Amino acid sequence: MKTVVITGVSRGIGEALANKFLQEGYGVIGTSTSGKSKINSPNLMMIKLDLSDTVSIKKAGKDIKNTTANIDILMNNAGISADEELGKIDINVLRKNLEVNLIGLIAFTELLLPIISQNGQIINMSSIMGSLTIKLGNSELDFPAYRISKTAINMYTKTLASRVKGRGIIVSSVHPGWVKTDMGGKDATKEPTEAANEIYKLAITPHETGLFWHDNKICSW
Repeated sequence: MKTVVITGVSRGIGEALANKFLQEGYGVIGTSTSGKSKINSPNLMMIKLDLSDTVSIKKAGKDIKNTTANIDILMNNAGISADEELGKIDINVLRKNLEVNLIGLIAFTELLLPIISQNGQIINMSSIMGSLTIKLGNSELDFPAYRISKTAINMYTKTLASRVKGRGIIVSSVHPGWVKTDMGGKDATKEPTEAANEIYKLAITPHETGLFWHDNKICSW
């Protein structure tokens, strides 16, 4: 049985991803800040992980290494979008976004790198909101800290891809689309299961490393 690690499986896209991989016969190691999930499956093991807490990250990494010797797919899904006042950057909010979306993700990934399988995959959840080529229009002042964190994730994807290329590991960023989650809101155009199906297809398909994807098509950084 192949093993996938998915962060943030308590709700939204993470929960949908966990369900999809379980349906496809994977063993899933899921994380959430509470260490709990609504999913009931003998093939799901839950780990408590707070990406803003260094101690929590180290413990989660240790627990995962004690559970499995190999990870076939690492799905860095967990993230936040902290509220900001329109038109301003609150430094405390910026730190919070970067701590979870970037630094915590990197710290967690680096801990697990030694047990990522040869020819495995690492997928980082990014956003088109972090692309430098996006035309922002009237929304150019929305969520600057979140945008900054996702732009940085894309560069981590690029640099990590180069570092692990010799092991055959494929590293990708993915934009899931506008999804009906707590973050995306009720007016979003895509269901979590739809996004999960698209990301699952990317995760099991060999493709060029170090790129940014949406709906299994290459996106501009």
